[in-house]
Amino acid sequence: MLLLSALLFNNLHDTKSINFRFFIWVYSSNIWGFWRTFIKEKLTSDQLQSFETGVKYQMYHAIVLLIIGFNLEISTFLDNCILYAFIIGTLLFSFSIYGLVLSSANNKKLKFLGPITPLGGLFLVAGWALLIYKFVV
Repeated sequence: MLLLSALLFNNLHDTKSINFRFFIWVYSSNIWGFWRTFIKEKLTSDQLQSFETGVKYQMYHAIVLLIIGFNLEISTFLDNCILYAFIIGTLLFSFSIYGLVLSSANNKKLKFLGPITPLGGLFLVAGWALLIYKFVV
């Protein structure tokens, strides 16, 4: 529900939207320490590295969303596409990695999440490409 309300904000300078992006950043910076404590023994080193990759990408793109929110007007179609590409990409990429790692640790691998990770990466690449295009053109 919180994510849906954040996606519907047209004005990124709105306090609720800024709080949501700050929440994503704080969540991603704390999730690694929390999960590492509880699942370190259950995961192999490869699984731990994959989980860390998801956390890093979530944190990096949460910071990008904060910067975009303070610097772009988000009143044009291109600005909205940049925002949505980063949000959708981060959710699909990071959370599919979390699901894959945690499900494989419990010997119940959710194979349908495998194709979702590259789709999330594609959204992230599209967000970066659109952001570069905005500043070049």
